[in-house]
Amino acid sequence: MESLVSVTLALLLAPLFPGIINKTKAFIASKKGPPLLMKYYTLAKLFRKGSVYSTSSSYVFKLGPTVSFAAALMALLFIPLAGVEPVFAFHGDVIVLFYIMGIGRFFTIAAALDTASPFEGMGAAREAFFSTLAEATIFTVLILFFRMNGSLSFADYFHGDNPISLLGPAGSLLLLVIVAMFMVLLTENSRVPVDDPQTHLELTMIHEVMILDHSGPDLALIELGAFYKLFFYSAFLTHLIQPFSFSSSLVQGLVFYAVMAGVYVAVGITESVMARFKMNLVPKYILTSFTLVFFAAILTMGFVK
Repeated sequence: MESLVSVTLALLLAPLFPGIINKTKAFIASKKGPPLLMKYYTLAKLFRKGSVYSTSSSYVFKLGPTVSFAAALMALLFIPLAGVEPVFAFHGDVIVLFYIMGIGRFFTIAAALDTASPFEGMGAAREAFFSTLAEATIFTVLILFFRMNGSLSFADYFHGDNPISLLGPAGSLLLLVIVAMFMVLLTENSRVPVDDPQTHLELTMIHEVMILDHSGPDLALIELGAFYKLFFYSAFLTHLIQPFSFSSSLVQGLVFYAVMAGVYVAVGITESVMARFKMNLVPKYILTSFTLVFFAAILTMGFVK
């Protein structure tokens, strides 16, 4: 029951945290910025509207938003939140989870291609290429964690007998992992410097160009799934950053979400001080995250003493 309550709270808070990014960017630019609850207003407006479908699209286009939303929702069922055990946990769940998220991405790409739009096809090709590079970093992190923890479960990573922590014997290696996973967070969620969620120029968009033909409830599901996905990666980073655990569940929850808010602030600062990379530099940026994690994995093998 406690796990279900924790997940329900996460589902309700996920649209709130992106408002922290917007507020951070507005503060740095000396502006007021949109209200923190703006994402809730947007979702409510989209759910009240109707969806419009092109005559060139098929059931694949309608299926894409639902599958991508379901995949992002499943992600929150496998990761511990605020010191509470996840709803689902078993050995190997991390591999299953990331492949579930891959299925969601596949149907998003398929829905974009189903529109017969060259612009959406261009964005789908970029999404597939960049996400493939990011997967190399993610699975190298899983290999590293397996060497450090001996498990392939999120619950064991952060709440098992040998939890992964900055205060552990290999805590210094986690600094490389934290930087690399933050880079993956920006990549997987189409943030600056990989993509600009505010742009409306088709030639430079990646994720946004893939959902141009979606409207109404379909677009709301895509947006909500994006909030859940960003929440998942932020929770992953929060577990790595937060070195202490508290006996009080209330204090543990408050500290957890405070650190998570700091991750969203870091995203806002990054988007404020950096420009978007040229397309030919994005693969190098993503592979830099892989290099950091691969170096950390080598250190665990005893090649460097």
